Amino acid sequence: MKIETLAVRAGHRVDPATGAVTTPIHLSTTFERDPDGGYPRGYLYSRNASPTREALEQCLRDLEGGIAAAAFASGSAATLAVFQALAPGDHVVAPSDAYHGTLRLLREVLAPWGLETTFVDMTDPTRVAAAVGPRTRLVWVETPSNPLWKVVDIAGVAALAHEAGARCVCDNTAATPVLQRPFELGADLVMHSTTKYLGGHGDVMGGTVITRVDDDFFQRVRKIQGSGGAVPSPFDCWLVLRGIQTLPYRMRAHSENALAVATFLDRHSGVEAVHYPGLPRHPGHALAARQMARFGGMASFQVRGGRERAMAVAAQVRVFTRATSFGGTASLIEHRASIEGAGTRTPENLLRLSVGLEHVDDLVEDLAQALGGAP
Repeated sequence: MKIETLAVRAGHRVDPATGAVTTPIHLSTTFERDPDGGYPRGYLYSRNASPTREALEQCLRDLEGGIAAAAFASGSAATLAVFQALAPGDHVVAPSDAYHGTLRLLREVLAPWGLETTFVDMTDPTRVAAAVGPRTRLVWVETPSNPLWKVVDIAGVAALAHEAGARCVCDNTAATPVLQRPFELGADLVMHSTTKYLGGHGDVMGGTVITRVDDDFFQRVRKIQGSGGAVPSPFDCWLVLRGIQTLPYRMRAHSENALAVATFLDRHSGVEAVHYPGLPRHPGHALAARQMARFGGMASFQVRGGRERAMAVAAQVRVFTRATSFGGTASLIEHRASIEGAGTRTPENLLRLSVGLEHVDDLVEDLAQALGGAP
């Protein structure tokens, strides 16, 4: 079944009680027991499972081509559950360029708990191979990576992980299953912040972990989900389900707009560098062309003149909105280093763009007037 059909149909069914075509929102936190004490309908308490969350998990599972999915209240909660399913003393290999929230979890929350992490440039397979050791249990991949949008060879890294008896987990948030299929490239689990493109409208927070095999490791993730309780509300699940229905068409438009914006920026005299895998000069362009269907809606650029000039450019936009996050219909611009704070490795002159669904001419004109000078 094609992904456009899955996006509309997966997890959805006509409500048997009413005939409603749209998936209902079941708000109840508790469910009736039978006189014998059983739960024949399969639901006990909404922290453990609920009909609306189950519908979302079925949709996410089918969309990525996995065997099972667990939905969480945020992408960070989903990420944390994967790492908590390991044991103190285990070793993780993670990318040096990745969402700063993931890196902070590893450094500030999980390191004191006993998890050891080696951070490497995952665009270099030799560095990944050198970092993997006898205690490595998990290799975390984020591609394209945030905020420099580096491209990692999922198949190559997964092979290195498997040779060491470790799992490969891919954060597929930026690409989505429309543009990139991690399971087909050897990944064992896939993580998403459903807050971003899957929800797609900047009005819901969530995350998910999807697995290729329903094994003991994923059952530990499930246990953390149910016992820890970082689960999305039924309404949040419903919003993500609704957003997914237009995902394939939105991702095409996001990608087309982002390529046009990146091409404009790449030619502008006031821009020092552009980070977008769709540009032929991007170091990961050839790999992205093989690994992705399109190049996505995220780009970053470095402004000539340093931090002050970058902040001034961001202050001048009229169509883009100065805000964090990404993946919604509205275009956003963000000075990333100031969001990430102390210890950031992001260049101080870098602005991150979430290229939305406005007309691309308006987006280019907005950046042109904000940058000023000769294009």
